[in-house]
Amino acid sequence: CEMAAGSCLLLLLLPWLVTASHSPPGCKIRITSKGLDLVKQEGLRFVEQELQNITISDLHGKEGQFHYNISQVRVTDLQLASSDLNFQPQQHLAFNINNASISLRFRRQLLYWFFYDIGSINASADGVQIHTVLRLAKDEAGRPKISNITCNASIARMHAGFSGTLRKVYEFLSTFIITGMRYLLSQQICPSLEHASLVLLNSLLDTVPVRNYVDEHIGIDYSLLRDPSVSSDTLDLDFKGMFFPRAREDQELENHAVEPVIKETERMVYVAFSEYFFDSAMLAYFQAGVLNIELQGEKVPKDLEVLLRATFFGTIFMLSPSVDAPLRLVLQVSAPPRCTIKPLGTSVSVSAFLNISLVPPDRPPVQLSSMTVETKLSAKVFLQGKALRVQLDLRRFRIYSKQSALESLALFSLQAPLKTLLQLTIMPILNERTKKGVQIPLPEGMDFTREVVTNHAGFLTVGADLHFSKGLREVIDKYRPVPTAAAYPSSQPAEPSLDPGSL
Repeated sequence: CEMAAGSCLLLLLLPWLVTASHSPPGCKIRITSKGLDLVKQEGLRFVEQELQNITISDLHGKEGQFHYNISQVRVTDLQLASSDLNFQPQQHLAFNINNASISLRFRRQLLYWFFYDIGSINASADGVQIHTVLRLAKDEAGRPKISNITCNASIARMHAGFSGTLRKVYEFLSTFIITGMRYLLSQQICPSLEHASLVLLNSLLDTVPVRNYVDEHIGIDYSLLRDPSVSSDTLDLDFKGMFFPRAREDQELENHAVEPVIKETERMVYVAFSEYFFDSAMLAYFQAGVLNIELQGEKVPKDLEVLLRATFFGTIFMLSPSVDAPLRLVLQVSAPPRCTIKPLGTSVSVSAFLNISLVPPDRPPVQLSSMTVETKLSAKVFLQGKALRVQLDLRRFRIYSKQSALESLALFSLQAPLKTLLQLTIMPILNERTKKGVQIPLPEGMDFTREVVTNHAGFLTVGADLHFSKGLREVIDKYRPVPTAAAYPSSQPAEPSLDPGSL
């Protein structure tokens, strides 16, 4: 009975445990098959460059009285006629090259009795098949990484063209030479691609921003919440997407927002942001203490100052010996602003206090009024390059007094001028802070083009195409790990001896 009761309790708690372990992302990126096609084109150029740098060991042999030495083997040309880069469900990418050809050139040395011959040989490997599967995962820092690669390579045929005085001898020995070269070449393809994937491509993925500072006040955490998820035609990346104040970098904010759901596949890439993404940014700025502004003396707009001193509000509170003292206006956000995303648009609700004081010289300030301000801002979200930016505009504005209904009535005439004050003085400051934007977690060298923003209930998506502003080789060469003598032996083979006795 006790076991049965425990099983029932576990079944009841299981849905909650599953939900609790699946933290929704604040930012989600989906790469579609169209995006993968672009990545394949750039990746194929990179693979060609890597295969051209293959290092093949010298080949020595003896057949009766024939001694041969093949050295200084280098790849002169590649023809990768057919290639595919596909999603494999779970966490994999499959990269296949079919029916490729590799042209080689190497140095020959031959000793046959008293005849010695040296020169070069051109060879070609045809019907080259390369099949690789890359496993994607989340590393300890929260970046996407290639955690494993499986590779198989084969060569169907290999031919060599011989010339010189001992051409017939070489043709006799071609079976031994070509068989050896074919084996050595096929054995070097996969190690080259494994190094390219696990070392070089991962150095490119190291450029994905994970935890960066946005400005002098806040930073953002873009760490992956889980391993990448791959379907037959999409790759999804779930990022935390949480901002934090730089003074409290270890702060965690629980995500209760709607999880973004991306259904579209028409564009190369889709980036989704939930309300949590924007709320955490505003909370971080609020906690950093920068959501306030103070205007005093000459900084107070003259029209507003005249209105304050001349209206019914002014006659009540400013009839004092210090009536000619400078005015001070302090606008301070009272609670973290909240973002609301709906299909018709995005808005931000802000509550604040506006304190109006007189500041006579050499005397303590005299507070005239403290009022509550409630505003609603419309937010235009757009993507430019790789930066997400927000343009704010004041839509609704309401002020009322916390002290009395009479003062609230007196404030009615200030609604329009104070709204104008916000539009002319404060909104430009806010938009200047959001002008720089925040970088989307893509590797260096990749940018967005043709962006389209679509609002949904609780989140918005940005559909875009991808563009390589820098080639993979350029970025990898910039960030590639420094090689060590032990890990990377010299790729230049030793110069073979010209002395027949050394054979």
